[in-house]
Amino acid sequence: MIAARGFAGQTVGVFGLARSGVAAVRALLAGGAQVVAWDDVPARREEAGRSGAQLQHFTNWDWERIAALILSPGVPFTHPKPHACVEAAQRAGVAVFGDIELFARQIRPNAEAAARAPLIAVTGTNGKSTTTALIGHILASNGFDAQVGGNIGKPALELASPAARTVYVLEVSSYQIELAPSLCADVSVLTNISPDHIDRHGTFERYAAIKERLLLQTAKDGVRCIGVDDAHTASVHTRLTGSAGAVAVSVGKILGRGVFVLEGKLYDAQSGTAREVMDLRQVPSLPGVHNWQNAALAYAAVKPFIGEIRAIAAAIRSFPGLAHRMELVAQWGSLRIVNDSKATNADAAARALACYENILWIAGGRPKEGGIDTLAEFFPRIRKAYLIGEAAESFARTLEGHVAYELCTQLETAVEVALRDAAHIETPVLLLSPACASFDQFRDFEQRGETFRALIEARAIREAS
Repeated sequence: MIAARGFAGQTVGVFGLARSGVAAVRALLAGGAQVVAWDDVPARREEAGRSGAQLQHFTNWDWERIAALILSPGVPFTHPKPHACVEAAQRAGVAVFGDIELFARQIRPNAEAAARAPLIAVTGTNGKSTTTALIGHILASNGFDAQVGGNIGKPALELASPAARTVYVLEVSSYQIELAPSLCADVSVLTNISPDHIDRHGTFERYAAIKERLLLQTAKDGVRCIGVDDAHTASVHTRLTGSAGAVAVSVGKILGRGVFVLEGKLYDAQSGTAREVMDLRQVPSLPGVHNWQNAALAYAAVKPFIGEIRAIAAAIRSFPGLAHRMELVAQWGSLRIVNDSKATNADAAARALACYENILWIAGGRPKEGGIDTLAEFFPRIRKAYLIGEAAESFARTLEGHVAYELCTQLETAVEVALRDAAHIETPVLLLSPACASFDQFRDFEQRGETFRALIEARAIREAS
């Protein structure tokens, strides 16, 4: 754990007690602060109380004594309107930020020498989890103490304190960046930008600006790795071209300078001369163009730390992949069953749909803006769709006349019906790639993916008995 020492002897409020909130409570207490905390969900309050926080509804806090409010990234900060706790803090003139800000203040360059360690921070609409995990894997495979967390895995403050050869690798969401004004990475990575989380940021322009902020806050002598294959990130790169350390990364475009992938082969042209690094088509855990982008971005991010490209290539080849990201959970004869629960929007689902044919597609949940209209080019790959959750009827209207579908409502029903249909299709792929958030039926995308995996495992046991 990283102790947050900046508030020693002061009282700090923490609102929102999911994983990152509890981590903030513990870090503040370890750093000598007093903590008052609350969450609207009773079950979440128990762990914070056991950790030593004083549990009290925020309307009863003595705001004149509170030095700062640490806000969970899941709690509305600005849109659709600030949470009442945020409004109370603002009325009292209390600063509001998140756990990533506490982390940043503890490891930033002017922190105590023992707390200094390089930081690689990854953001983007899609691909950031795989890119983050792959960066950590490459570093660990080459002898670094890679501490990976943030929006993936462990909360940042639960990572180990710096040791020899420690490099922190954080996935950071737009919510976390918005609440981390002094986050300053040594290497920042922007994968791509497409419309998402508009309900929490008000407009797409504001959402995109928050993503770009991570790059703008990068250390002056740092490196900015930018995927340039969509118009928004290409514009970001153009604006930063004059900055030192702006590295363009592309899949499909030959770059005079930068890192690019052409026909599956990864090239490094940062010196002005393209040098082949490896053939990404030989990495089974990274299928598809979107994963080639993830690999190219990860390569660019670790290059300042690892000079030997063969060592980077070897580590990429050994990457095991991530759960819930195009995860092959079973193969029964010619049937492949793939868990892509992390696909919480249409762009993410497109990356999976582009990789397979004869797809039995489980989709739906809490819909994102835009629905699945943009996936029309992949409809010929889909043999049938099995629709669940709040989005089921709207998705059905989009698919009508183009793709056979069945309204299943629940994931369990969708799995049973799809497996029944798979028996009549040659080389089918049963794909959970919802193109939706999970919150209508599940705690998060992990629980949705784990439920899917459990249903498949239970079916396998029944078939074997």
